[in-house]
Parts: sequence; C-alpha cells; structure tokens
Amino acid sequence: MLDLTALPPSPADHAWEDPARWWPRLTEATSHLAAPVAVIDLDALRHNAMDLLVRAGGIPIRVASKSVRVRAVLDAVLRIPGYRGILSYSLAEALWLAETHDDIVLGYPTVDRASLERLVHDEDAASRITLMVDDVAHLDFIDSIAAPDKRATIRVAIDADASWRSAALGHIGVRRSPLFTTSDVGRFARTIVGRPGFRLVGLQMYEAQIAGQGDKGPDAPVIRAVQARSRAELRTRRAEIADVLTDIAPLDFLNGGGTGSLEFTGSDESVTEASAGSGLLAGHLFDGYRSFRPAPATAFAFDVVRRPAPDIATVLGGGWIASGPALASRQPRAVWPEGLQTMPREAAGEVQTPLRGRAAAELKIGDRVWFRHAKSGEPAERIDSYQLVSGTDVIDELPTYRGEGKAFL
Repeated sequence: MLDLTALPPSPADHAWEDPARWWPRLTEATSHLAAPVAVIDLDALRHNAMDLLVRAGGIPIRVASKSVRVRAVLDAVLRIPGYRGILSYSLAEALWLAETHDDIVLGYPTVDRASLERLVHDEDAASRITLMVDDVAHLDFIDSIAAPDKRATIRVAIDADASWRSAALGHIGVRRSPLFTTSDVGRFARTIVGRPGFRLVGLQMYEAQIAGQGDKGPDAPVIRAVQARSRAELRTRRAEIADVLTDIAPLDFLNGGGTGSLEFTGSDESVTEASAGSGLLAGHLFDGYRSFRPAPATAFAFDVVRRPAPDIATVLGGGWIASGPALASRQPRAVWPEGLQTMPREAAGEVQTPLRGRAAAELKIGDRVWFRHAKSGEPAERIDSYQLVSGTDVIDELPTYRGEGKAFL
C-alpha cells in the first residue's frame, strides 16, 4: 500500500533541484523496463502533498481526480489528515470511485443517461455523490430519467462563474457557469430547494484566471495586475454569494481554488474547502508560478532509435500533448539530458520525436531521454501503470485508470 504519511528514511534534501542527480537515478531504476516508461517518485509526491497542505493554510483540500487518475495515489493522499473528498470529472468515474469512497463531488454537469440511471436508483451511491448544476435544464434532465417520487434524492451543488469581467479587457477566465451575480445564484438556489427530489448541499467557484495562469515570464507584470484585481473582486462577490446561499439552505461545502491559487483560497473566509490535484504530480506548467515550486513527481522516458543527423537524436514516441491552446507550452518538455529541444516543424510526434540541442550529439541509439508532461493527469490516458520509484529502486507498480480498464473521457 502506498503510504505518504510515513516519514522518509532520511530527511528530504530536494534532490530534484540537482538534475545531474535526479534524472540519471531514474534511468538506473528503470533500465530493465521497456520504453515508454512512466514514473512517480515517492519522495517528490510526498513533498508535494505536504506542501499543498501548507499552502492551503488549514482548510481541507478536495483532491481533483482528473489531475491524478491513479487510484492508489488518490487513496494515499486521502489518508493524509487535511485532505477530504474527491472532485471527480465524470459521473461514470464517480460511481466507480463511490464503491470505496463516500464523499465525491462531480465537478462538471453531466447528461450521461446510463450513469444517471444507475445513480437515481442507487440510494447508497446517491448519498455519496454530489452532482454539479448551473441551469434549470440540468434539473429537468435528471427528472426525465426518473420522476422525483420514483428515485433517490439527488445531492446537487451550484457551479458559479468565478471569472473576472473587466470593463477594459472583457471576460478574464474560463467559460464555465452562466451564473455570475449574487442574484443569479440566489435565484437558482431557490429554484433547487423548491424542487422535489433535490437537495442543495454546496457551491463551487473555480478561479481559473488565478489558479491556472502562471505569473512568471515576459507578461508577468500584466498577469499579476489582472490577478490582483480579480482576487479583490472575487473575494467580495464570493462572500456575498456564500451569505445568500447559506440563508437559503444548509450547505456541506463552499469550494474554491486550485493548485495555483491555494494561498488565496485558504485566506478567503467564505470558502470551507479548496480543490487541488495537479500540484501532486506537478506538470511543467507549474514552473511558471512565483509562489510555489513543486517537485517533478512524475516523468516519462522514451528511447533513442535514430540518429538522422550528427546533431539530431530521434526517440520513439513523444507526442503526448496536453489539452488547452495549441502552444509550445502544451508540449512535453525534454528535461534530461539537458539542452534538448523539439524541432519547430515537427514538435512532439505521434510516433517519433526528433530532438536537437547540445546533448543530442552525445546520445546513442538505445539511450533514454526523460520528459515532463505539461499537465498532471493526462499522461495516465497513455499508459497502463506508473513505476513507483524510491531512491534507485522501483518499489511498486501503480495502475492508472486505463490500466484498470477505465476510460471516462
């Protein structure tokens, strides 16, 4: 059993800060395994899990499963005091996890008829899972599956828009809920409590423009200014929304935040819990934040199979592109040997990836190249398992959702 609560055998020395120590050790540990090979480092994962708790300032953290997609890691993190509940991304996933967990919030609305059919006729699952709604049409859809008097009472939470609406810049943030103002949310909440078959239990407000946007780099001054304005506006509006909702119904949770905004979320008195998951495994997008620096707990490696030119080495695989805008920042990043870059006209390829840079000339066919993914959970859709590494040894193999035969989205 993966245990993150036990102290490491020796004090953590942040070995990941010395690439010449960190990456060759992983090559040694996995040399007996065929590429592609993916690893989770035990000490780095433990460090990140504890660091998230410190950054959250004492409020409980709900683990975002989409940023992990490995049940052994979810279970281990939830055994750490300070973590509580799962933020799921698919109702089919939530039903699966509810077999062993009793506090699951579905972070997005669902119209999965088959899974809703299962939920509404399973009292136990319905008591463990909270659905996310932001439209009367969501309630109508559930009622179309089964009338209120013929099904379990469904727990629901309201997803309210936490973006910033700037007079000069327009909409800053992601496009999620249509509910923005306090009156929007209050009116919808009264509709829910007036409908039989539903119980309003929570609020979610995810500030993507703060949590999901790094504040280092050439645009940093503008980004920091926008985020400061957004934080001030959101703190006031979220408090007003929370006050209105708690007058309408007794809520189990008021959820906010993400890995990139935990300090802000933890200081917001209107929030009772934060959500985080990406910071556990730590994709390279988090290299662009000033306030924290997670350890690279996950990585994957491909082997060199070609030398098409003296200064180019080609690995088999590599095109594990992260979701989001099709920018270079979404490519996997070659991190060892140092000084490797993808080719501008090819980038990370579906089957092969040519790499150029000062280290390419030294690479031989059969050598191993380590990459970090831009995001955290998405590599799990490419692999059946992670190798759990401690020191120079593989100590366990952790199946991903895919390795357990699950593909939810």
